[in-house]
Amino acid sequence: MVAYDGSGFRGFADQPGVPTVAGTLSAAIGRAARMPERPRIVCAGRTDAGVHARGQVIHVDLPDPLFDIDGAGRQRPLPAGDLQRAVNAQVGPAVVVRTLEEAPPDFDARHWAVSRSYRYLVHAAPVPDPLLASYAWHVPGPLDVRAMGAATDPLIGEHDFRSFCRRKPGTDAGDPIVRSVSAAGWSEVTGVATDGRLYRFDITAGSFCHQMVRSVVGTLVSVGRGRGNAATVMGLLRSGSRNGAPEPAPPHGLCLMSVSYGDRWSP
Repeated sequence: MVAYDGSGFRGFADQPGVPTVAGTLSAAIGRAARMPERPRIVCAGRTDAGVHARGQVIHVDLPDPLFDIDGAGRQRPLPAGDLQRAVNAQVGPAVVVRTLEEAPPDFDARHWAVSRSYRYLVHAAPVPDPLLASYAWHVPGPLDVRAMGAATDPLIGEHDFRSFCRRKPGTDAGDPIVRSVSAAGWSEVTGVATDGRLYRFDITAGSFCHQMVRSVVGTLVSVGRGRGNAATVMGLLRSGSRNGAPEPAPPHGLCLMSVSYGDRWSP
């Protein structure tokens, strides 16, 4: 399991010539494991540029057994804990391997996952807070969180989320994008020394389409500012179109919190 601050990366997926989480991790693992080529990394959910993660799950195929070279130039076994420390020493604190363990031979971080949970932070205050600016969307003025909660309810269940997704190039606009949301809701974060109020939006689904959480948050915050209600959200869902929908929330408030594999495996 890995965590990362997405501020300095162009997303998770490896892209030549630009800093990405996968590229950074792959290079560090390859050096620590003394591999001739960088290993391929598979993640549970690709995050966009600027998006963070607390509980991203990845899998990578490594040589078995692993060896390191000691100070005298001799080979010695490389325990998983030493590999974890070696990788974190190279890439931390921007990227951190939180846990490292051997997975089942056929494990696939993406295809075995049964649900992903994201959190989005919104800071409602007259002025921004520099200590929250990288991790929460600053919205000036108060928000009607009760109205935002009521507008969240229509999203729960299985729906066509075309009106909340950025469509992949080359796909037909008439094709539904069906996703199943099992839980979603707003709560206030207490105990944080800041002006105004800090809110969090938590959502869990089997999978998410591109910009889905950010688009949902953008719409719900618009409701909180008095520009719509639960009927507005229901209308967007039924329309299957983003025409007239609010802009997606910025990426820096979003964090992948956890991935569930049901009874098959526990990270």
